[in-house]
Amino acid sequence: MIISIVITFLAFKFNINFYVDLTMLSIAIIFPLVFTIRGSFRRREKALQHLSKFRSALKTVQYFVMSNKELSEESKNEMTDILINISEQTLDQLKNNDNTTKDLDEIIDKVLTFIVSNEQIISKNLKDRTFRFMKDLHESIENLHAINTHRTPISLKAYCLVFIYIFPLIYAPTIIHDVGLEHNQGITYFIVILTEFILISLYNIQDQLEFPFDDIGLDDINLDAFRLNR
Repeated sequence: MIISIVITFLAFKFNINFYVDLTMLSIAIIFPLVFTIRGSFRRREKALQHLSKFRSALKTVQYFVMSNKELSEESKNEMTDILINISEQTLDQLKNNDNTTKDLDEIIDKVLTFIVSNEQIISKNLKDRTFRFMKDLHESIENLHAINTHRTPISLKAYCLVFIYIFPLIYAPTIIHDVGLEHNQGITYFIVILTEFILISLYNIQDQLEFPFDDIGLDDINLDAFRLNR
């Protein structure tokens, strides 16, 4: 915004005005900006799907274990604690933007350890069902980790940001040329500032959608709604 005001002021002071076809600038800025916003929104929607599948798999495995009459209450509580730890660790990792999954992998491996240690009690049918839903759990976690780690290409975001900053250098003299020096300068300031405000706002929206797990943006995902014990 400051750059827009300064550039417009200097253009008036030194009588700089020329005509440039703004269609080229629209293609250079608006198109990639809209593309990145759409990509970020799609990743957010995918994250919601994977989070729903994640909690569903955890809850189903918990039902399988709790319905097994052969397991003791102590064993059931042990498995429930493991599933809760998986839920908490996964969601905290997303919220803190942690790219390391070593601790989470170790917690998930405890499910296998539990089943192996109780294989005399757990039936083959129950074991197969548990592993099937653990596969869904693994798939959801890996997809969430991929969404959290691999976002909009940095080069494309940098390209958009650079063009937004240099946009007033071309736009302000063009608006002065179109409006004319004989008209109120406030009109030119208003058009340039409003346009730059729209562009930087769209960029900020994309930047917030880029990371929907940190509870900062208005459109961020409420991770607490996907905890096992919500």
